[in-house]
Amino acid sequence: MTPDQTREIFEKVRQIEIRTSRLARDTFAGQYHSVFKGRGMDFDEVREYVPGDEIRSIDWNVTARTGRPFVKKYTEERELTILLLVDLSASGHFGSRLSTKRERAAEVASVLAFSAIRNNDKVGLILFTDEIEQYLPPKKGRRHVLRVVREILFFEPRRRGTDLVRVLRFARQVVRRQAVAFLLSDFLTPSSTDEPSAELRRALKLVHRRHDLVAMVVSDHRESELPRIGRVTLEDAESGEQLEIDTSDENVRDRFRHQTERRRETLRQTLRGTGIDTLEIDTDRPYLAPLRRFFRTRAARRG
Repeated sequence: MTPDQTREIFEKVRQIEIRTSRLARDTFAGQYHSVFKGRGMDFDEVREYVPGDEIRSIDWNVTARTGRPFVKKYTEERELTILLLVDLSASGHFGSRLSTKRERAAEVASVLAFSAIRNNDKVGLILFTDEIEQYLPPKKGRRHVLRVVREILFFEPRRRGTDLVRVLRFARQVVRRQAVAFLLSDFLTPSSTDEPSAELRRALKLVHRRHDLVAMVVSDHRESELPRIGRVTLEDAESGEQLEIDTSDENVRDRFRHQTERRRETLRQTLRGTGIDTLEIDTDRPYLAPLRRFFRTRAARRG
């Protein structure tokens, strides 16, 4: 890497830090923990049983050792672990106006990461395509978060495809402690024109059972609506498959739009059916207002 490339990367990461850390401070101050609190309880100590205590809380090992009943005492878990699962497949390079899908995912992930370190929480990162490209275990601190942002923006993946099941399985294996897991992806997979597979639905449910899983669906309006520009050749960024179509044909444009909307609605139903909170993010629209609404709605539901 040349010195000019290094400076360009540093400057880009610095710009992201300035913009997103301010949003984390000004927009989500006071909301962050109200949105994600209540994930569990930490074991604190044991104390002697008193009438009225839950039988299920009895520590049978201590009880057997002392000859008197003792119960486990818990305190609310304060420290959160934020886990970012970011899709780096080739379709993420698409963007028609403000930014590419990968750039938009990086900004949203940065807001979440800087919110986490302001609250002294840990942040972990999984970058994936149709394989696991990189894993950064959860850590605290600004230096670690800046590395997370840099990797999301500039990591060069080896593969081009998307495998959501693989990354969900990996997340369950490597992060044992309960976390708030954000899956940032366009959810475009080789079978995404059809009903999501039973395997994917099961993987979503299993991760959500262990972690607090939030799906962030990143899209661009040009993926659902064709411009009227005559005959064009479309290429699938991940498979390389090409298709020539006539965009001046209104029936072609209508079929394309209906198919895309049907796929999106099927995805929404799948995520709702697994109980996963979902936020839809467009590259051609500011993401701040939808993110605020998501925080407010989730906080109100939990509060």
